[in-house]
Amino acid sequence: MPPVISIQNATKRFGQKILLDAASASITDDHKVGLVGRNGAGKSTLCRAILGDEELEKGEVVLHPKTRLGYLRQHDPFLPGETVVEFLMRDSEQPDWKCGEVAARFEIKGAMLDVLVGSLSGGWQTRVKLTALLLHDPSFLILDEPTNFLDIRTQMLLERFLKSYKGGYLIVSHDRGFLKQTCNQTLELSRGKLTLFPGSIEQYIEYREERKQHDQRVNAATKAKQKQLQTFIDRNRAGANTASQAKNKQKQLDRLELIAIEEDEANAYIRVPQVDPRKGTAVRCEELSIGYPDKIIADGITLDIEHQARAAVVGDNGQGKTTFLRTLVGSLEAKGGEVKWGHGTEIGVYAQHVYSSLPANDTVEDYLLSARDSSISHQQVLAVAGSFLFRGDDVQKKVKVLSGGERARLCLAGLLLGKYNILILDEPGNHLDVETVDSLCEALEDYNGTVIFTSHDRYFVRRIATQIIEVGGGKVTHIPSDYEHYLYRLSQEIDDEDAKTAAGGDLSDSDLAREQRKKRNQEARAARKELNKVESKIAKLDDERKALNERLLTLTDPAEAQKVRTKFTEVAEEIAELEAKWLEYQELLEDFDG
Repeated sequence: MPPVISIQNATKRFGQKILLDAASASITDDHKVGLVGRNGAGKSTLCRAILGDEELEKGEVVLHPKTRLGYLRQHDPFLPGETVVEFLMRDSEQPDWKCGEVAARFEIKGAMLDVLVGSLSGGWQTRVKLTALLLHDPSFLILDEPTNFLDIRTQMLLERFLKSYKGGYLIVSHDRGFLKQTCNQTLELSRGKLTLFPGSIEQYIEYREERKQHDQRVNAATKAKQKQLQTFIDRNRAGANTASQAKNKQKQLDRLELIAIEEDEANAYIRVPQVDPRKGTAVRCEELSIGYPDKIIADGITLDIEHQARAAVVGDNGQGKTTFLRTLVGSLEAKGGEVKWGHGTEIGVYAQHVYSSLPANDTVEDYLLSARDSSISHQQVLAVAGSFLFRGDDVQKKVKVLSGGERARLCLAGLLLGKYNILILDEPGNHLDVETVDSLCEALEDYNGTVIFTSHDRYFVRRIATQIIEVGGGKVTHIPSDYEHYLYRLSQEIDDEDAKTAAGGDLSDSDLAREQRKKRNQEARAARKELNKVESKIAKLDDERKALNERLLTLTDPAEAQKVRTKFTEVAEEIAELEAKWLEYQELLEDFDG
């Protein structure tokens, strides 16, 4: 079978770093390939080279003449004020009925097609982009981190689609569970070289370890044989009767070669300081209501989380997982009821809104040294920095020049260098490669404090969670089953929806969850509209405030000046009220996106 993609001696540098070093691989149209490698190894660069968007210094990428590549875009290709169906029709030049037919594969139906695409959460926007991708009728797909922003339900939908897809695809992902479900080949990019293995990611990791151990055993036996031969040669080379034997042994020794074994790339070293183990209730929620000033997300929440538990907070995007965590730690005020933390709890938080609070002028090293527990050495701090991809001169970068992803990693590294007996983690595995996620899992498994976390990475949740808290339908509850039963239930719900669709059922009218999502999309649009109004009014009042201030500088009449000062104060107070309202709407929209 001729390859659809042939990578031939591809070479590419980025500054002094070699990303591709005469790398070669061939992919046929029936290959379902998972592309893996460390962060910064060059996976996205390779994808761009395949697409023709990145020039190679040497070598080439040869596509079969009939290959039609489809690429899942990471940027947002939407226009302001564009609905889902309008975007799909514009992007694909297909009629509305065809767009609706393909969109239905990802549960985009009925009223959802007329929603403003810009008001959708990241997960739903990814569904829209996948629909647009399929409307171009590609023969081979390239998906770069397709599970970003996707909740578990949407990941399952994507998995089902990929399993039924007749063409081949190349998927870049750090999500080991997703790769295991969707890929039958593994392509590793390491030290500039490509290795294609005919098996899943787990099989490849097992094979790679077995091969390394085999080579080490062979080398050990070879070294023993070399030592034995060298001893014989040393003893017998000078003897008249044994010199010829020694010469023959020397020839044998010269033929023996050790297998070249590459040293492992530097692995993450993540250490969570041990804390005094505690027993009893870590946190108790009593008739708790969560939400925003003009919106309740969930109410009647009554549950306990015990010390040393590792509680996974699960649920579809937009149902309130982040709102629940923020209310637990007090960064969002409860709408009703109360949260009671146990005595002596020290809480460390990893969440998106924390990134902006990092000291802008600190270097990476400065921040981590200030965040560490006193029991952690300077060298250990640098090791942890390296495990989170801050290596060499990167530790001297200032926070203000870091990207959002780099700030997220720095925040997590700082948290894990502290000494907290409660960790609140919102998607801690984002921005981490497979090996670093493994190291984080090991650290959290050994940690004797309490962990309350959200994650869309099923591998991570399976390894860490000891109990499940579900957020959805306006409620937050412990669910009696384990994570595997939760995933099974989601799969059954998707099966039921597929069966209804096959039978001609109108899920947009009959399915409660769909109606809830539709309602939340409408609320998000309304909130965004109000946010725009507030921003416009703030801008006008700010202009008025500046004009009043300029006028005050020129007035000489005390009475007139007092009137202008009074008006200036009124305008300033109104701006302050509007800014508070702007913040409320902004937080509400963040919840819709989470």
